[in-house]
Parts: sequence; C-alpha cells; structure tokens
Amino acid sequence: MEAKQWNVQIFISEEGDATSARAVLSTGNGGRLTGDGHAKRNPADRPVAEIGDELAVARALGDLADKLMATTSQDIAAAASSSRLW
Repeated sequence: MEAKQWNVQIFISEEGDATSARAVLSTGNGGRLTGDGHAKRNPADRPVAEIGDELAVARALGDLADKLMATTSQDIAAAASSSRLW
C-alpha cells in the first residue's frame, strides 16, 4: 500500500477586532488549495484573542473543505465524461 501525506498550514493575522485565517493544503504531487476565514469581535464583547483565532480558522477550514469538494466533483465529472468516449 502506498502511503501519502498531505499537509495543511494555517496562517492567522489580527488587526484590531478583526482576525483572518488562511488554510493552505499542499498535496504530495505539488497541488495546492487555499481556504479563507474571517472573524470580527463585537466591540461589546471582552477581548479573547483565542476565540477570534478559533472562529477564523474554523471558517478557513470550512472554506477549504468546500473548495476541495468542488474540485473533487469537477474531477469526477471529467473522469466520467472521458470514460464515456471509449
């Protein structure tokens, strides 16, 4: 059995009450896909940086998952249409 390894790196930046995150998926064959997420603290809430980080990262990972599913669907459709030609 062939073992494969894909890696996800998470990058987080904060500016004032806003937190942004980017999730970058790198596949073993050189493929790359990114997802983005953002969070903004309500000024009435007390500042807890970890919550903004968690929310922004969760959204970035959700975006990444959606993009990976869309890519997979496109690949399946392409494979199905090319197999019909034979």
